[in-house]
Amino acid sequence: MKTIKTFVESHPLLSYLALTFAISWGGIILAVGFGPGGFSATPEQFRMTAPYAAIPAMLLGPSVAGMLLTGLLDGRAGLREFRSRLLKWRVGARWYAVALLTAPLSVTAALLALSLISPEYLPGIFTSDEKVPIVLMGIAVGLMAGIFEELGWTGFAIPRMRLRYGVVSTGLFVGVLWGAWHFLQGYWASGVTSGELSLVFWLSTWLTGTLVGSLVAYRVLMVWVYEHTNGSLPVAMLMHASLAASQIILIPLVWSGVASIMIGFAYAAALWVVVGAVALANHGYLSRQPPLRRRVT
Repeated sequence: MKTIKTFVESHPLLSYLALTFAISWGGIILAVGFGPGGFSATPEQFRMTAPYAAIPAMLLGPSVAGMLLTGLLDGRAGLREFRSRLLKWRVGARWYAVALLTAPLSVTAALLALSLISPEYLPGIFTSDEKVPIVLMGIAVGLMAGIFEELGWTGFAIPRMRLRYGVVSTGLFVGVLWGAWHFLQGYWASGVTSGELSLVFWLSTWLTGTLVGSLVAYRVLMVWVYEHTNGSLPVAMLMHASLAASQIILIPLVWSGVASIMIGFAYAAALWVVVGAVALANHGYLSRQPPLRRRVT
């Protein structure tokens, strides 16, 4: 036990990542393995298992890891500081606007641009006959994802990364890992979204465009907002919730094959344009102050 604690104290970020992936991926693997169809489960069978085991495992990974390691490394003082960031609601109204509107405006802009090619790319909420259920489901899923995931990513990982790295470097690093963390979830759902494309080709482009492209860009923006709201966890949670909700509410009803790839890359491009605009507006410097230099692994 003492050896484990010594390792965690020496490598807090690595310990967080290992525990987060172990809980989330381990939970998904167990859910699929003991669920209908086992490891050869179809996307339809996976959707039967996901609400009861796979999705809770994904939500618990970052939150449990973040809270557990905060208590282990920093004790009651660390948990009190964590609580203070969790209750930090009083920030400027413009930061709430940025947190809530960045995702839906970026998604809408990307989809409207693609709709010039084909009307099938119009935002799903525009063409759906069940607008209210879609909106309600988007809000519910978004809040769950935002609250539970950011207890770990923003609550634990990002503050420790910022001890050594700047906003962009922190966002890039955490964003890549955040995207990789979603891989298994996307893999078992890929039978529907890959459409007529081969699984290998679809997964490689999906990882590049949707996960690495859009999630990394969005994480850079989240770290920037977190930096300028003095470490407000509620704002980070709302910004994450807005992203998840937008993907449910706005993604076109036709979401498979080439269409899903084009949407992923278009959305990633829109977000990187936003990152570039923010950087230009801040003269290329997104941090409020230079990061403190301290070794964090």
